[in-house]
Amino acid sequence: MKLGILAVGHKLPDWVAKGCAEYIKRMPRELPLNVVEIKPEQRGSKTREQLLAAEKSRLQAALPAYGRIVILDERGDDLSTLKLAQRLEDWMREGGDTAFIIGGADGIDEELKQRANDRIRLSSLTLPHAMARLILCEQLYRAVSVIKNHPYHREG
Repeated sequence: MKLGILAVGHKLPDWVAKGCAEYIKRMPRELPLNVVEIKPEQRGSKTREQLLAAEKSRLQAALPAYGRIVILDERGDDLSTLKLAQRLEDWMREGGDTAFIIGGADGIDEELKQRANDRIRLSSLTLPHAMARLILCEQLYRAVSVIKNHPYHREG
């Protein structure tokens, strides 16, 4: 099974790219993770709907490689690390590659949200998109460490 983070955005700080690269490197061979940057639509005089539609097209172009779509959404399931590990383990049993989508500044198109198999949130706080990307990379690595009984995650 492969994991992908499809993230709308570009020109991230170096510390985000370096942090993501570190967690990607730590992932096991049987569960590789990669980050795909999706170019955000230029704002100009476009409406929110036009921006979201353009970004949806770009996201959809990257989705055929993935059988499962997980949207990061503020109204998504609030998972602990252990619950994320359980969900990841369930997905691994079911098979199929999984894409996690982080939308742009205006969010994610509603049609794409409806198409998703799952919705999760990282925090009740509003996070910068670059930080969300790094946190997701770390949490996926942490969930794998729980599944594999690796001492990285300490409960209690």
